[in-house]
Amino acid sequence: MIGAQGQWALCVGAAHWDVIARSTRPLLPGNDAPGTVAHRPGGVALNVALALAALGRPAAILGVVGADAEGARLIEAASARGVDCASLLRRGATDRYVAIEGPDGALVAAVADCAGLDAAGDALAASPALARRWPGPVVADGNLAPSLLARLAETPAAAAGLALVPASPAKAVALADAPCRGRATIYLNRAEAEAALGAAQPSAAAAAAALRARGWAAALVTDGPRAAAWDAADGAAEASPPAVAARSVTGAGDVLVAAHLVARAKGRDPAEALGVALAAAAAHVSRPDPSEAP
Repeated sequence: MIGAQGQWALCVGAAHWDVIARSTRPLLPGNDAPGTVAHRPGGVALNVALALAALGRPAAILGVVGADAEGARLIEAASARGVDCASLLRRGATDRYVAIEGPDGALVAAVADCAGLDAAGDALAASPALARRWPGPVVADGNLAPSLLARLAETPAAAAGLALVPASPAKAVALADAPCRGRATIYLNRAEAEAALGAAQPSAAAAAAALRARGWAAALVTDGPRAAAWDAADGAAEASPPAVAARSVTGAGDVLVAAHLVARAKGRDPAEALGVALAAAAAHVSRPDPSEAP
């Protein structure tokens, strides 16, 4: 169901430009290699909002973009793809994420500059968007401070559910014992799950079960080309992702989150929803990389 104002969910967190450099040969530290550099809208919250809109479940985004030309371009690009940007704050310079990928699309290294988002905690918490009840869940990314996530879980906006996306092992550690975990679904890869749990895990299924034992309402854990797992009160499931030739992995996890949320909202059972999510992520990593220069 879509709300009267047209949006199904609220995504809270990072919205910035991604700068994705992809080399045409394997890289080692200190290497200088030929390749391509693409600019495209990014940030966990914005990526999920864009993916939800593409799936027919339009979302609004609450975050920060700069009061600069890049911020204006980012809002224009997101709005054109169906994301409601009315709740974005405008201040400072637009945040950026810079990633280097190898020729197989695998991430070599990345740096996230989220200074604008980091400085806006209280202003985000005061947004009218959090006082509204949304038909779908609130999706929050790990770039938000744990204190803000705790406050977010208590708002009317989160009445239909809360989904957390750590976005990195370091952020997963900060979320390990989040007070809201009893009402939240967490989406993460195996490395992030191990960081959150403070221990190595033999499989995604083991990691998902351990997260549930730590108090999370539900957990979805991916493991690259190996089997992913879902664990929740309504059952557990495992599935292997489709084998594809990867072009770019950046943003694949966010597409998976959106596809899984929509599949569950449509009543898909745990195994079906996991399969739908993995297929969507595989389609994302194997498609030609879209770019849009700021």
